[in-house]
Amino acid sequence: MNDEHDTVEALENSSRRGLMACVGWIGTGMLFTMVGGVPRTIGMIGDAQAAVTEGFSFVQMSDNHIGFKAGPYQNVAGTLQSAIGHVRALKVKPAFMLHTGDISNFSKPDEFDTADQINATAGLDIHHVPGEHDMLDPEKSLYLSRYGKGTKGDGWYSFDDHGVHFIGLSNVRNQAPDHQWMLGSDQIAWLADDLRSVSSSTPIVVFAHVPLWTIYAKWGWGTSDGPAALALLRRFGSVTLLNGHIHQIVQKVEGNIKFHTARSTAFPQAVAGTAPSPGPIMTVAAGEVGEYLGITTATVQSTASPLAITDVTLG
Repeated sequence: MNDEHDTVEALENSSRRGLMACVGWIGTGMLFTMVGGVPRTIGMIGDAQAAVTEGFSFVQMSDNHIGFKAGPYQNVAGTLQSAIGHVRALKVKPAFMLHTGDISNFSKPDEFDTADQINATAGLDIHHVPGEHDMLDPEKSLYLSRYGKGTKGDGWYSFDDHGVHFIGLSNVRNQAPDHQWMLGSDQIAWLADDLRSVSSSTPIVVFAHVPLWTIYAKWGWGTSDGPAALALLRRFGSVTLLNGHIHQIVQKVEGNIKFHTARSTAFPQAVAGTAPSPGPIMTVAAGEVGEYLGITTATVQSTASPLAITDVTLG
């Protein structure tokens, strides 16, 4: 079977069983420690959070969709505020936030303003990459004028912190004939050059909006030239890829590379292939919305380059 078929089958089986194996619908979440690229479960959130009180941590935020309003999702600014409240309540203050795109819903200045004002209350530096909803203005300049200082092309860049090499990629400007998104040859060439001087023992964290692996091509849940980027990352001992876009937790491990997508703070999406199309079409009772939304935290420990990932719902 191909990867997409395997992924969809696994997601459907998980949904039917109501388990957390692939998709974190229920929201209790799991904490994983990365050792040599292999995840090891520490325990459930709550019990496990207390174990991660030391080390270098950061937060992933994704898919705020400020400006969206439909169905039970009438207050996406409010659910974003709730998410930031969870960030402020963390026992150890994160070093910074990675934002994996779709800050806005319609790329309007007031939507960016609202998101910025709320996200700023976390008191953290924020490293952004764009989502496709952040690039809807005709000139595709509003996102880059706000968040693109010092970046290349459509907003890609890298930085180092606490011995970890972070790489922000942009894969929301162009789509392939199969509806998947693309990095483009210029960005892949830049990535190869960026990694050339990085030691294979350096932990790598890549963050982008669309997953770099194919989850469901028909819905644009993948990056068609992602394999070219992944080939450049396979020499590193510890690689973690953080994405948004699909508004649910899906994760897998391939050798030294762990893939992890995050929940939205705005609305959930259906499991791949189980609805006519992607988007905010799920029916959720207003009082249960928080159980489908959330944030991700990650901690880099000082031994064997592990990365512990925790998902927290807003419910």
